[in-house]
Amino acid sequence: MKPRNIPIAMPQTGDDEWHALRDTLHSGWLTQGPKVKEFETSFAKEHQVKHALATTSCTTALHLILVALGIGPGDEVIVPAFTWIATANIVVYCGATPIFADIDPDSYNITAETIRSKITERTKAIIVVHLFGLCADMDAIKTIAKDIPIVEDAACAAGGMYKGQYAGSLGVAGAFSFHPRKTITTGEGGMVTTQDDELAAKINCLRNHGASISEEQRHQGNRPYLLPDFNVLGFNYRMTDLQACVGLVQLSKLDKFINERAQWASYYQAALQSIAWLKPPKVADCYHPAWQAYVCRIDFTQIALTSPQIMEQLLERGVQTRPGTHAVVGLNYYRERFAINSEEYPIAIAAEHSTLALPLHNRMTKDDYDYVISCLKNLTTTAIPLCEA
Repeated sequence: MKPRNIPIAMPQTGDDEWHALRDTLHSGWLTQGPKVKEFETSFAKEHQVKHALATTSCTTALHLILVALGIGPGDEVIVPAFTWIATANIVVYCGATPIFADIDPDSYNITAETIRSKITERTKAIIVVHLFGLCADMDAIKTIAKDIPIVEDAACAAGGMYKGQYAGSLGVAGAFSFHPRKTITTGEGGMVTTQDDELAAKINCLRNHGASISEEQRHQGNRPYLLPDFNVLGFNYRMTDLQACVGLVQLSKLDKFINERAQWASYYQAALQSIAWLKPPKVADCYHPAWQAYVCRIDFTQIALTSPQIMEQLLERGVQTRPGTHAVVGLNYYRERFAINSEEYPIAIAAEHSTLALPLHNRMTKDDYDYVISCLKNLTTTAIPLCEA
């Protein structure tokens, strides 16, 4: 096969998104407005929740949820030790303390057992990440959490399901990402979902500087010249109609995208069984993952290469790969600020060094998947020294 360039991820956009942008540009309403409202309504319906509120990113969506829950100094919030750094950052933004819990080695998610010993009288929330689009075991976690609010970091899990329920409907609130590496995209952007009327009202106010009414309500009312009142300190976390019109088109394709990804995940699963050093992801029957990423584990007892050496060989053949994500407990800022002993989180640390995300996106063809599989099967097992940057 000819060498080629296969990116780790690529958004599937085209003429539909372009025409939607053109129509919105011609409308003259570019900031948060009718398209954002339409996107929110459609997203809420898709995920079977009462409320969906669009934001600038999943990070700001999570931040709004914690602020609305009243999280602040002196509080503790349990977060996974293996996740993108934003999950922990938003706890620090609130002046609270992130308490890290290790993960399950198969799902890469926190579990009831890893959370249990971390709960104290200061625990005010638990953030559960549905990593790579696979939901955590929410029933077991709810049993342990009791009255502690569970926030879903569903950044990777749009359209994902757990026991027949959608991600974002399983806790007190959920937060989604529309970054280009996700299944559907708005460039940047996020969404809060919740069944709680009071929480939704707080978040709606907080994302718009704390204004008593939205810009859309004010401009379309009888007296648009009257400025809103501000009773709380809020943020400018509003999505634009330019993003939302793209999101609407993308959302209409979500089920198709997920079904395609599931098909190719199964294709990988069958083809990779013969590679002794590579362990495909495990998914229980009651889960319906969104397959935002296809993340395998490297068995170093079966191959004399490091993870960077494997990724370098694949890159030389035109196949982009990545580690799954960070072990946040090993990052300098968190290790130093909170005096973390990363040895207390062996599974998270091992996952950072042993996970391998393979290309999986809706622009790939069968030839692309076959090429990736061929490259994996034909790695040079003799270590090649990496050039220092």
